[in-house]
Amino acid sequence: MIDEKAPCSFEELGLPNTLLKALHSVGYETPSPIQAASIPPLMKGGDIIGQAQTGTGKTAAFALPILAKIDSKKNIPQALVLTPTRELAIQVAEALQSYARHMKGFHVLPLYGGQDMRGQLRQLSRGVQVVVGTPGRLLDHLRRKSLDLSDLKMLVLDEADEMLRMGFIDDVETILSHTSGTQQTALFSATLPAPIRKVANRFLKNPEHIHIQGQAVTVDTINQRYWMVNQRQKLDALTRLLEFEAIEAAIIFVRTRETTTELAEKISARGYSCAAINGDMSQSQREKTIRDLKKGAIDILVATDVAARGLDVERISHVVNYDIPYDSEAYIHRIGRTGRAGRTGNAILFVTPREQRLLGSIEKTTGQRIARLELPTSQDITTQRVQRFKQRISEARAVTPKGFFDSLVIDLCNELDESPESLAATLAYLLQQDRPLRAEPQEHEKFSKKDRPSRKADNTRNETRKDDGKPRRDSEGSRKPRKRTQESSETELETFRVEVGETNQVTPGDIVGAIANEAGIDSQYFGRIEIKENYSTIELPTGMPKEVLKHLRKVWVRNKKLEMSRVQEGGKPAPAKAIRKSPAKKRKTEGSAKR
Repeated sequence: MIDEKAPCSFEELGLPNTLLKALHSVGYETPSPIQAASIPPLMKGGDIIGQAQTGTGKTAAFALPILAKIDSKKNIPQALVLTPTRELAIQVAEALQSYARHMKGFHVLPLYGGQDMRGQLRQLSRGVQVVVGTPGRLLDHLRRKSLDLSDLKMLVLDEADEMLRMGFIDDVETILSHTSGTQQTALFSATLPAPIRKVANRFLKNPEHIHIQGQAVTVDTINQRYWMVNQRQKLDALTRLLEFEAIEAAIIFVRTRETTTELAEKISARGYSCAAINGDMSQSQREKTIRDLKKGAIDILVATDVAARGLDVERISHVVNYDIPYDSEAYIHRIGRTGRAGRTGNAILFVTPREQRLLGSIEKTTGQRIARLELPTSQDITTQRVQRFKQRISEARAVTPKGFFDSLVIDLCNELDESPESLAATLAYLLQQDRPLRAEPQEHEKFSKKDRPSRKADNTRNETRKDDGKPRRDSEGSRKPRKRTQESSETELETFRVEVGETNQVTPGDIVGAIANEAGIDSQYFGRIEIKENYSTIELPTGMPKEVLKHLRKVWVRNKKLEMSRVQEGGKPAPAKAIRKSPAKKRKTEGSAKR
């Protein structure tokens, strides 16, 4: 057992210069405790069990040794990282790509369900050194023989306890059985339940156990809030927040360099002094942009995480996470850009329905519950615009040449036969013609507050609740359909059957979470769910691709495969045997019927 060590420098960990240069580029100065404890034994070739909470920097703890050991001249899989979710697979792949920015010929490939299989096959055929994937999709490739794990140098099980919770542990063992068994293996998990220890005992060789005690991160000077929003609503929501919040200066964080430029242009077009900052800019350009922010020449920065470390500007009153970070540690660094020098700050987080698990992870890491933000209504915006307009008029009274303009107004009233009040209304309209005082209702205002899901409903993704907080169900215990947005209500639905039910203690949230994660279906498109004794039915958009349906059959919920299938016409679930018939048997049966 290794307890938390005092962080040393990355230079002392024996990493090659290409990686040290990349770490300096992204602003990493000293390794976190899990990195300082894990990298040395991994560099020496030993197996480890790393026990640490999400957000402690464990991705770099295994990514850096992987990159130090692979041969970028060989286009074969030399390292495999197993993750429980597609979001984590993407995060790890992006981190590896970032750390390998100075390694020529390096290729990493994320493999997960819901992505085009043909594209994955093409990339595998071209050659990759590192594969990051979810268990289901990795098994698909192993069965196709499109993925060869015989030359692995290192294998990583990331968030092993989460894979156990999601029912992937048998798939993990199957994948491990396809390796040579000679590779170096690292297992990272927040907890070590018995099934995880069993896997470790079977597949790891004399592992070194590294345990980093988690510490709650408190950010008392920062008011943290989140807004549940669909991707297409983000820009409108951001525009409202920028107008309504008392913002002195703000940083808006996004995931990609391309988005920094696109979003900065859209914000500037709305009348704000805004600039982008990202890793493609030279150091001198970045320094100039930050100087402009400090002296007030610009008020808003749109940035990637390259700006999250070492940026110290006292006037930053708000941090907006336009894209939620995959890593809780990145979130802490982001919001640390506000509330500096003893001042209070504000952190606002945009969360899409599929990202609620990341929200929970952030709350667990920070040790704080993040309050839901009520986005200002059109009436709120109108009221504020009117107040600002009145303030402008009040301030202008002191400097207005009364004699000349009094005569002008009297002449206009006489010529137009208008009252002073009517003429003043016309002048106010002309003054605000480019920026109307009355705000138009936005999409999120189509429903009243009572129709919006509570925080409890957010966490279960799909169970719309009454005022008493209980799931809405009919007399048979089935889940009633949610109120739908206009877009989702126009979507034609069909019914599917899954082979989990009350006997498996399954909930609608379990089913929705698994399907939304693996098939990439937004939760707003889910219809009625009925939980029966030994199976369940669910309404989903018509036209699900056969490949996605085939993948969903293999997804595990409550330690049982979904075995998902379309329900036969007439509304009756297809018999279990009929679901599992092979195409050959089906053709034979049809032929017999014809004869």
